[in-house]
Amino acid sequence: MTHLAEIPAWAAVLTAVLLLTGAVLTLIGTVGLLRFDSFYQRVHAPTLGATLGIGCILLASMLFFSVLESRAIIHELLITALMVVTTPITLMLLARAALYRDRTEGSDEVPPPPSD
Repeated sequence: MTHLAEIPAWAAVLTAVLLLTGAVLTLIGTVGLLRFDSFYQRVHAPTLGATLGIGCILLASMLFFSVLESRAIIHELLITALMVVTTPITLMLLARAALYRDRTEGSDEVPPPPSD
């Protein structure tokens, strides 16, 4: 019924290692989100965890389906490119919006804007 019996053992082991690595990296990012105190500290851990975790999971998917179908499966490269580009940009936009908000509210935790 499934084609899992057709995949070689080396590919199955490598796929499992990549999947577990991706899951652990994502879990570490999630724990960092819960552990840190301020918004500025919290924003980094999930960003790194999501980028590295999804990268390993997508590599596992590319390997598994390329070996299973005996041809290169590369549509995951588009997903990887979009994740690598959009995650840091989202981090920067969220941090800048929070910094602007904190500066306009007069928070003492952030440095003042640079003077021109």
